[in-house]
Order: sequence, then structure tokens, then C-alpha cells
Amino acid sequence: MSMKRTNVYADPEDLALIKEAAQRRGIPEAEIIREGIHLAAMANRVWDEPFDWPTFEGGGEPASSEDVTAAVAEGASEQ
Repeated sequence: MSMKRTNVYADPEDLALIKEAAQRRGIPEAEIIREGIHLAAMANRVWDEPFDWPTFEGGGEPASSEDVTAAVAEGASEQ
């Protein structure tokens, strides 16, 4: 993967926490910063089309173990 260098300003307390975490995990501080940048990028991503969430029948109450087993068995038999 190609990477691009950039400069950012960071809170000194945050940098200290990153330094401690990097030492504890045995990885470079830059790796933790890259993870944070990736999480921020993904959290703010905008999709071109709305996500087609599945809908479920029922009253919105938790399913029992028996309900789950029956639904899985029904789904498996349809394939």
C-alpha cells in the first residue's frame, strides 16, 4: 500500500497516551496513528446509495432460543 506523508497538530496528552500504547503493544507510534486515521475516515464515509437494511417480522421483542433455531432451520431448508 502506498502511503502519503502529512503533518498534523495533536494534543500532547494524546501523544503521550499513543507513546505508552505503542510501547505496550510493541508497535510504532505511527501504526496507532494510522489506525486512528483509518477509523476516522471510515466513520465519516458517505455512501452513494442508501444501504438496503433487511427488515424483520415480529413485534420487536427478543427472540427465544427456540425461535432462532426454527428460523435457522427454515432458512437452511430453503437453500
